[in-house]
Amino acid sequence: MESVPQLDDSGANTADRYDWQAAMATADGLAMFYDALGDDGRLRPECQDKIVCEWQEDWVLYSGEDVELVSGKHRDPSAGAYTTVNKLAGDGGLAHLFNRWAAMNETPLCRLVTSGGVGNGPPQHVLAAAEHFRSMRSATGTVTVNSEHADIVTDLRNAIAGYSDDTRTRWEGTDSVPALAERDRDAEVARFLAALTITDKQVQRDHVGFAAPSMYIDPVLERMGVANGPAAAVWEAVLTVFRVRMKARGRLPYGGLPLVLRRGSDTSAIPPETRRTLAARTVTMGDIGTAIATALAVPGGFKPVPRMPLTSRLAVKMNVGGCSDNAVERALSLRLDYQDYWSERESGEATARVERKRFERLLQRISDHATESVQPDGALLWRRLQTEVDAVEQDSMPAGMEADVALGGVCDLAGQCKVWFGPRFDVDAVIEDIRMAQEAGS
Repeated sequence: MESVPQLDDSGANTADRYDWQAAMATADGLAMFYDALGDDGRLRPECQDKIVCEWQEDWVLYSGEDVELVSGKHRDPSAGAYTTVNKLAGDGGLAHLFNRWAAMNETPLCRLVTSGGVGNGPPQHVLAAAEHFRSMRSATGTVTVNSEHADIVTDLRNAIAGYSDDTRTRWEGTDSVPALAERDRDAEVARFLAALTITDKQVQRDHVGFAAPSMYIDPVLERMGVANGPAAAVWEAVLTVFRVRMKARGRLPYGGLPLVLRRGSDTSAIPPETRRTLAARTVTMGDIGTAIATALAVPGGFKPVPRMPLTSRLAVKMNVGGCSDNAVERALSLRLDYQDYWSERESGEATARVERKRFERLLQRISDHATESVQPDGALLWRRLQTEVDAVEQDSMPAGMEADVALGGVCDLAGQCKVWFGPRFDVDAVIEDIRMAQEAGS
C-alpha cells in the first residue's frame, strides 16, 4: 500500500484547514480574553464577551453592543496572494460576508482573516477604500462614495453580485420588488467597506502549532502574572475548546434532555432549539479562563504523549538512520525470531553453530553489497536489505528458515554493531543520553 502513489491528500488538507480556522478563532478569543483582564490579571466579573463558532460566518465575536462577523480563509503559499477583486470576493469570502452583513441590517462589523496576502493594484485599492470609508464614518457618521474610490466600489459591487445569488436578486429586483439603483448599490458597498477590515498574512497552517504559544499565549500569561508558564499546554487547552465548539459539540448544561412544557407564551425572539444550537457553539471568556487554569494546574494533560525511548543498539541505529517506527518495531521482532531459531537448533545440533557462522557471513556480504555504490538513508537501506534477502536461494538458507527470519539475522548483526543503517557513530553514548534524559523527566 505504501509503495502506490496517492492520487491526492484532500482529506488531510481539509481537516488541517478546519483546524487552522479553529486556531485563528482561538487567537481572537485570547485577544478578547486579554482585553477582559483587570489590572490584577483576573477576568473582570461583569465581562459577558463571547465567541459563537460556525454561525452566520466562521465565527462571530460579541463584546457589549459590538458584533463582528469573521471569515477565516487559509491560502497556501503556492496559491499566492489575492491578485484580483474577484478573488477577494470569491476565494476571500467577501461576497458571503457582505450577504450576511446586509441580512443583519448592516449592523455588524466584518473581518477577513487570511494567511494569504493582498496583491497590488485593485485588491490594494479595496483596502484603501475600506480605510477611507472607516475614517469617514468615524468623523461624520455617514458614508458617501467620492470620485477617488468610485471605480473600486463598482468593481467590488460587480464581483459580489457575481458570487452571491441572494444579493444579485435583491439588487436586480423581482416581479413584486423593484430593482435597486446602481448608485444605491454602490452606497451599500461603501457602507460595507466602512465596516470591513482585512487581516492578511496570518501564520500558515504548517507553522501555527509552533508559533501560537509565543504569539498568542505568552502575552496573556504575562498579563495574568504567570511567569514562564507552560505556553504550549495552555495553547492546546484553549484550542481544544474551540475545536469542539467549531463542530457544534460543546457541552450543554441540560445535555440531551427534551424540551418540555412549551407554551405559546414564550416571548423570546430566539426559539429554544436555536438557543441550544448556539450554546453548543459558544465560547465564553469564562470558558477560556477555565481552560487556561486547567492547563496551568495540570500541564502534562495537554502535552503530546512522549515517544517510548529507544534504548537498544538496533533501535537507536535504525532511528538515527531515519527508519520509521514501524520498521524499528518489525526489526526488533524479527531479531527475536532469528535468535529463537538458532537457540533451538544450537541446543540440539552440534553443527548448528558452524552453520550459523557461515550464514551470517552471507548476511554481512548482502549488507555490504546493499551499500556498495552509495550509503543510502536507513529507510532505503532497510528496503534494499529486504529485497536482497528475499532473493537468496532456498538452498543457501538454513533448514526451515523463512526470508523474514533471515532478515532478522541482519537485525541481529546490527545489534552487534556489525551492520549499520547510516554512518558509524557512538551508539552507546546516544543510549546513555536517552537514559539520562528519561531520568531527568521522570
